[in-house]
Amino acid sequence: MQTITIAPKSTQPLTVNRLGYGTMRLTGPEIWGEPANRPEALQILRTAVESGVTFIDTADYYGEDVTNRLIREALHPYPSELVICTKVGATRRPDKSWVPYNTPENLRASIDNNLRTLRQEQIQLVHLRLMGHGPVSLDEQLGAMFEMQQEGKIQHVGLSNVTREELQTGLQLGEIATVENMYSYAQRTTMKLPHGANPGGEEVLDLCEQHGIPLIPFFSLLHALPKTGSKIAEVARQHNVSEAQLNLAWLLHKSPCLLPIPGTSSLAHLRENLQAAAIRLSPEDMAYLE
Repeated sequence: MQTITIAPKSTQPLTVNRLGYGTMRLTGPEIWGEPANRPEALQILRTAVESGVTFIDTADYYGEDVTNRLIREALHPYPSELVICTKVGATRRPDKSWVPYNTPENLRASIDNNLRTLRQEQIQLVHLRLMGHGPVSLDEQLGAMFEMQQEGKIQHVGLSNVTREELQTGLQLGEIATVENMYSYAQRTTMKLPHGANPGGEEVLDLCEQHGIPLIPFFSLLHALPKTGSKIAEVARQHNVSEAQLNLAWLLHKSPCLLPIPGTSSLAHLRENLQAAAIRLSPEDMAYLE
């Protein structure tokens, strides 16, 4: 796989392979509870790393705490080249709703919980997920994150689910290592969801390129596939690959700063997703898809 470097100008840059794995789908229905097939979930994590994945995305509110515990069980002690990225800023209620958990005290509690469940002394990369405009300002949230970075609990700080304006504000407040936004061939701009809006990757892509910030697309497969007969289906047939694989290949070719993290609860689908790194799209393919 190609590689990408996180925080290349820092004293502790992280270089990872450019197709990661997102763990959200390892949980039960509605991203809640234990996986339906726990042995397969553990094997997916091991196979991903054995196949060259060096970037894994998680959050303590997946499950809750389910994916962190699966990662620890499957992979600890962690390979030296593996980067585990987690998220804070949200939590789940018993009714499975998503709510902000973003006061400085909340964020500190989440970081401590991630350190404990992942069995780490320092988290290499943490995304602050923004959950709309509430009583806690972005300045206050990021201030708490940078404080924990100075304490050594966090190595690099990123932002997730951010608008263009929020990213611009974040860049003025401190070093933003990465951005994680929804992004796929078929879903590039803001999407309205029951628990709020998800800003699209295309809205911040040029800023990320300008500042050398890797953009990590999430839900890159969930909303990836447009209606039958689309351009992506046609190009996929020409390359003898699935539309999902073609979508991942499109992301990898769209910009060198993109780091897709397709998730799945199927070992077979994991292997299919990873094969997307070998697909080569021509400039003509990309122009046609655009």
